[in-house]
Amino acid sequence: MVTFSVNPKTTAVLAIDLQNCFVENSPVAVPDGIRVVERINGLVRRFREAGSLIVWTRHVVRPDHADVGILGITAPPVSAGIIDEDGRSSALHAAVDLGKADIILGKPQFGCFQSTSLDSLLRARGIDTVLIGGIATNFCCETTAREAHAREYKVLFLSDGTATFDLADSKGEMIGAADLQRHTLATLAFAFAEVLSCSDAVGRLVSVAC
Repeated sequence: MVTFSVNPKTTAVLAIDLQNCFVENSPVAVPDGIRVVERINGLVRRFREAGSLIVWTRHVVRPDHADVGILGITAPPVSAGIIDEDGRSSALHAAVDLGKADIILGKPQFGCFQSTSLDSLLRARGIDTVLIGGIATNFCCETTAREAHAREYKVLFLSDGTATFDLADSKGEMIGAADLQRHTLATLAFAFAEVLSCSDAVGRLVSVAC
């Protein structure tokens, strides 16, 4: 288990896919999605005040599905239009606390680095640390954490600022969201990231200020 130092000036908060379809009232929404948004909002305000870059991502594809590719086969809701870029379901949730200087980044894949300008954007600003939260833990959040690790960023991953939903295994047996969350966090903490709570992450800012 690793513990990273946090310099807010060289840290970016990646608030991943807090979109209508993932927050509530959707087959792919997580339980208590609004609570996740609230926790992320609270953390974002503190890091924004400390000078960190805030990036809100949206998992979106072109309305004509020219960039959907294999995702349209492996993820049926995508081919059904749930993350079409111009749709209401793919918009950031109204509860998201978007700041004037924050960046909104569209991405066509699970990871935030694949087929986007995120890496260039971060390096141009001298960012060496990413703080990851959002939805869903074991999909876009985990993929992004692994991508960031492979690119030599320090990765902090929010244990209570991420969430997921129940899934069926290859035999059709259900695996609960709590188990999926725990297993994903354990894997990331072993080799890819520091896993910590939102309050602990904010506490790092206090220690820096002191």
